[in-house]
Amino acid sequence: MTYCVAVRVAEGLVLLSDTRTNAGVDNISRFSKMFIWEAADERAIGMMTSGNLSITQGVINRINTAIEKSGEDASVETILNADSMYRVAELVGEAMQGLQDRYRSSIQAEGSGADATILVAGQCKGGQHRLFMVYSAGNFVEATEDTPYFQIGEHKYGKPILDRVLSIEMPLDEVVKAACVSMDSTLRSNLSVGMPLDLAVMRRDSLAFDTRERIEADDPRFLAISQHWGEALRKAFKGLPEIGSSA
Repeated sequence: MTYCVAVRVAEGLVLLSDTRTNAGVDNISRFSKMFIWEAADERAIGMMTSGNLSITQGVINRINTAIEKSGEDASVETILNADSMYRVAELVGEAMQGLQDRYRSSIQAEGSGADATILVAGQCKGGQHRLFMVYSAGNFVEATEDTPYFQIGEHKYGKPILDRVLSIEMPLDEVVKAACVSMDSTLRSNLSVGMPLDLAVMRRDSLAFDTRERIEADDPRFLAISQHWGEALRKAFKGLPEIGSSA
């Protein structure tokens, strides 16, 4: 299982993912689920994946193979020369659909699930920073001002805090804190989501991910957020008004 969250606000984009992949109670591995591509002063694109690992790795491989081929043949369309982020999402969807068409029936025949989801975020020069969620069928939806975030994987534990605090005008540093609280809530409630975490932050129009880092289990900043959030919840709970009689 996994948990990834991506947020698009007016100031930019925040991406946060865990690195645990669970293929059974006795088969837990670590794989990065975040992938970044940048073309200096032209575009920056980030993706996060969940679901069938062979499908998602296949999508990333097809994307990278196209980029390599474009070095020899400029007519090859890739996420680094597509004319918009919308077209980037379409290319990811086309790669997803191709792999699903090729392998879905055989994967399911073995008793495994073939579903996969990919979050696509970024900005191309001259365009807006955008965020999409690409489904197994290759179709996708885009984040809006009313719903400025997407989650994939084990999302239910980390959703309440995002619904309560996120807004399109929230500063990026606060968005990072909200994403970390959302992740901490998930880590505490689901063992199939685990450290370390990958964090990427892009300020609007910078056309680069200004922050790209791995957050380890002993990271003092993340531990402090977890501790402070826990203490704040306990304090708020004790201050709640009584309902009914305890007699």
